[in-house]
Amino acid sequence: MKLPKQFFVAGTDTDVGKTHVSVELIKMMVERGEKVGVMKPIAAGGYYRKGQLVNQDAIALMEASGSGQSYQEVNPYLFEEPISPHIAACRSKVEIDLDRLVKEFQKIRDRFDRVLVEGAGGWITPLSNSISMADLAGKMDIPVVLVVGMKLGCLNHAQLTQKAIKQSGLELAGWVANSPDPHMLYLQENIEYLVEHLDCPLLAHISYKKL
Repeated sequence: MKLPKQFFVAGTDTDVGKTHVSVELIKMMVERGEKVGVMKPIAAGGYYRKGQLVNQDAIALMEASGSGQSYQEVNPYLFEEPISPHIAACRSKVEIDLDRLVKEFQKIRDRFDRVLVEGAGGWITPLSNSISMADLAGKMDIPVVLVVGMKLGCLNHAQLTQKAIKQSGLELAGWVANSPDPHMLYLQENIEYLVEHLDCPLLAHISYKKL
């Protein structure tokens, strides 16, 4: 599997298994002997561990990579409630600074062979009334790996997301078919359709597991 040096993991929607796929990709890179840095720039939904508010997805990325990064570096913006980031930021009276996130990413990039950045929600999940997750990926200016949750509606969601990524001017480096429903009807036919209609390679098809 050929992956870019740095890439942004996006999803066709929330809860399609971005973190599960990210962890599998990280493990693969680490097994190849690569030093992998990780970043979950924005997360909504946290719990307290040893007195510190943390996010389960960010912790999973850190544990898979063994990068030794600080939690704050991996996940600069964390909101406790599992709600849309723009609502969480507004309720917390926090303004998400994309330039700050890009600077944090660049610091990580300079120290590691590979860097995986995992987004939150779908491609245009709002971060405020004027910016979205797509704007963050655009500022980072790195290729995108798209996670497609293989379930009813995925053909529409995947193609719409591909169009939106292309409109952002970013490279779609590949996609991963992730199966939340092992009993999906005509799974292989759906995968074959997307192989024909997405302008990037299928990197892997893996089964879904909630972290």
